[in-house]
Amino acid sequence: MISVEDWALIRRLVADGVPQRQVARDLGVGRSTVARALASDRLPKYERPAVPTSFTAFEPVVRQLLVKTPDMPATVLAERVGWTGSITWFRDNVRRLRPDHTPVDPSDRLTWLPGDAAQCDLWFPPRKIPLEDGARTLLPVLVITAAHSRFMVGRMIPTRHTADLLSGMWMLLQLLGRVPRRLIWDNETGIGRGKRHAEGVGAFTGTLATTLVRLKPYDPESKGVVERRNGYFETSFMPGRDFTSPADFDAQFADWLTNANARIVRTIKARPVDLLDADRAAMLPLPPVPPAVGWVNRVRLGRDYYVRLDSNDYSVDPAVIGRFVDVTADLSRVEVRHEGRLVAVHDRVWARGMTITDPAHVAAAKVLREQFQHPRPAPDPHDGLLRDLGDYDRAFGLFDGGLTDDPADGSVDGEEVA
Repeated sequence: MISVEDWALIRRLVADGVPQRQVARDLGVGRSTVARALASDRLPKYERPAVPTSFTAFEPVVRQLLVKTPDMPATVLAERVGWTGSITWFRDNVRRLRPDHTPVDPSDRLTWLPGDAAQCDLWFPPRKIPLEDGARTLLPVLVITAAHSRFMVGRMIPTRHTADLLSGMWMLLQLLGRVPRRLIWDNETGIGRGKRHAEGVGAFTGTLATTLVRLKPYDPESKGVVERRNGYFETSFMPGRDFTSPADFDAQFADWLTNANARIVRTIKARPVDLLDADRAAMLPLPPVPPAVGWVNRVRLGRDYYVRLDSNDYSVDPAVIGRFVDVTADLSRVEVRHEGRLVAVHDRVWARGMTITDPAHVAAAKVLREQFQHPRPAPDPHDGLLRDLGDYDRAFGLFDGGLTDDPADGSVDGEEVA
């Protein structure tokens, strides 16, 4: 077997006019080797001749099973065909055969028209963020990319719950200034599963007059614009950065996005900020009435005057204990109302299992507790506030238990008394 270096040298020497006989003598190879090197236009490659192996007898049966079930695991295939040899060797051979029977799923090149679509996704930065209780945790970042202009907006959110996803989407659409005609999502649990949207998603898109499209499984190309941005964030935004809170992350991310949206995107050969106006012009306007987003709950306030929202407890004015209160929250604020009157307001805490207390509520509870434990004493009959019943008899002209009608003439029931 001639080496690649000798093959190249032989062809170069002959091309320079050196006789083949001399080339063979100088390199110490046979003339037939020189002839084969000149006749071959491909690099020399050692190919071991195929010989029967222990798998050869099982290959036809394995192929038949793969035709019907291309994704059948190798261990199941080995059991079906009665294989008793090395499972590693069997897996290697199945791995070689499987591509011949795997169905092909081609993807088309997509063209994104102005205003047509925006792709939405959750990006999980590989850096834990400090929270209010001192703990550090990984938090999702909701990202929306306008498909035509490639303009990006994003914000960190506390959970993947539907309420937080819709709140984050509404906030980012306000930053975008318009509403794309389609919002493209994958099968995120908070957006929907199967054929159904999650509760609240339909009302949200109806208010915006847009359409939310959830992609089928195994269709990453249809959301590839935003997926590629996630990798871009990790390689261009994250390196060398530290964050003290979610708010600090959002501030740094917003500044970086301003610069990133002003850079030329290779695939469209333009800057997203330059294409944004044309993209927005074809989008829908923001609705005159904002959509109902965030957490909404109605509960009867218990004796401990706290309400729970996303694993955290928030204090409420104890004056409404035993009554129904309406709890609402967005990404940053928690409000509690009773019959429309605000009875509690707190900054939303992103940590888990926290108790958030307003000192004014504790002071009000102390006063109410003292009033309950020390009720007002009953009135004293000798305090001068009670009148003698005889006073009422004289006021109505009644004497001696009603026997005397006229005290002036001494008659009783119209008869004279001797």
